[in-house]
Amino acid sequence: MNQLSAPSVRPDWPWPDALDALRAAPAHHELFLENDRVRVIHTHIPAGDTVPLHTHRWPCVAYVLSSSDFIRRDQEGNVLFDSRQAGAPPSVSAVQWLEPLPPHMVENVGPSEISLVIVEVKDGSATRRGSSSG
Repeated sequence: MNQLSAPSVRPDWPWPDALDALRAAPAHHELFLENDRVRVIHTHIPAGDTVPLHTHRWPCVAYVLSSSDFIRRDQEGNVLFDSRQAGAPPSVSAVQWLEPLPPHMVENVGPSEISLVIVEVKDGSATRRGSSSG
């Protein structure tokens, strides 16, 4: 069920709520689900598009639906990461762990859309499901 409430605020996050990905870049981020433990977002960046300055305040698991080369820049426009320098883009169905991201922009410089399902983990102290207890 898609909950359309405003994004929750992480108390120790120093950047304004206006930079939250869903608010600052809604054309590239779609809310699938949000509750008190996770927020699930679909990120899609067409070839040639640049995502406006935004943040991701929680660590997340990213599932790659499609990938392309991209450049991530900070709020000053300085290059933080250029995927063309890091080897081949992640393959479709790859899963990655990502730490929270401060203000940044993303430019898709490749030939195809970038599409990810991101599961942001709000509660780092949550019990791990499926772990054996001895």
